[in-house]
Amino acid sequence: MSNRTELSSTTIVAPATAPGGAIALIRLSGPEAIALTERVFSQPLTQAPGHTLHFGTISDNDRMLDEVLVSVFRAPRSYTGEEMVEISCHGSAYITHEILSLLTRHGAVPAAAGEFTQRAFLNGKLDLSQAEAVADLIASESGAAHRIALNQMRGGYATELAGLREKLLHIASLLELELDFSEEDVEFADRSELQGLLTEILHRCRLLAGSFRTGNVLKNGVPVAIAGAPNAGKSTLLNRLVGEERAIVSEVAGTTRDLIEESITLGGIRFRFIDTAGLRHTEDSIEALGIERAKERIRHATLVLFLLAEPRTPAEVLESIDALKLSDEQHLILLFNKQDLWDTAPLAEALSHRWPTLSLSARSGEGLEELQTLLIDSVGDNRSADTLVVSNIRHYEALLQAAAALERGLTGLENTLSADLVSEEIRQVLHHLGTITGEITTDDILGHIFSKFCIGK
Repeated sequence: MSNRTELSSTTIVAPATAPGGAIALIRLSGPEAIALTERVFSQPLTQAPGHTLHFGTISDNDRMLDEVLVSVFRAPRSYTGEEMVEISCHGSAYITHEILSLLTRHGAVPAAAGEFTQRAFLNGKLDLSQAEAVADLIASESGAAHRIALNQMRGGYATELAGLREKLLHIASLLELELDFSEEDVEFADRSELQGLLTEILHRCRLLAGSFRTGNVLKNGVPVAIAGAPNAGKSTLLNRLVGEERAIVSEVAGTTRDLIEESITLGGIRFRFIDTAGLRHTEDSIEALGIERAKERIRHATLVLFLLAEPRTPAEVLESIDALKLSDEQHLILLFNKQDLWDTAPLAEALSHRWPTLSLSARSGEGLEELQTLLIDSVGDNRSADTLVVSNIRHYEALLQAAAALERGLTGLENTLSADLVSEEIRQVLHHLGTITGEITTDDILGHIFSKFCIGK
């Protein structure tokens, strides 16, 4: 963290709201934030207590720029932990630009992306996982993504990791003590107790890492592939789900040759629907390319809606679904479309023990509500605000590495390896868990994380 002194010695400024609104917010943070604002503001601020609002005007010499509200925050009780000012002005792009230009001429430095939150991390207001959750909260597009980000920003599994690290530090200290008395051949750490503790921590790391698949799809949207033979009604179903004519519907088979993707939110969960090319053998090279792309997207979807629109034997249906080569982690819902044109009951009865089944009419919308319920239920029970869910790939990889080190440590205990070898594996676990919350980090990691933030946050 070599940039801590450099960051705290400057006062930064940036707009904290997107252009186009009625009100704009300009944020300053740093040792001169209050004094610098006072130079251009009509009211005194130097003695103003923290968490106070002040009405007045901002002027460039004799030229008044705007009537504003100035919020004063005193260190360390501010978002960044530094002296902070937030100026609420009218949302004119001209006014915002003029105030920013005025403040920079008086000594403020334009903030880099994520610099306010980076200062909050460096000043101990947030750990690194909480800082990353700020960006996720801003980017959240559904209730589920919002809940996950908010839970993480308020501590979430960082509290859980802190508990695991504390236990590991206790173990490591006992093993290090043994190394200091290696000539006396003394054991300070009970090996059976140590094994039980490492097993417990390994179990918890695996649970957190195992939640990543759910957390990732809830954060980024659940990918849903709409699959089936040509003219099964896939494009009609997509249009019905999103409420607009997004895909071309035609009686001519094979008209969908490229992937069409649209998103909607159901029950607070964002679903990304992908309309794929009809699955069949074809000599048309363009259609064949579309079918190959469709198969690839189907294999990467979390959920597959497989449409049938005419009678087929259970064996034929099983053969078609087996050809998709879905993994055990993928979910499939079998939809019998155009229910008014054929008897769907025999197939539903034969296959409902394998997958959820539903008869519907994509054209009329009959059965659509039941389908929406099935989609929401397919996500599982990990949507509670109190559930610990990992949604960050960096955290997931760190947990996997920590689990691998724990496994090696347990193997070492089982093989009665020396304390120094077991201790090294525990140090590795502490390192990987520490990278999640920021106890251990580098300038490269910080630069990569905070570069993804918007300016002003």
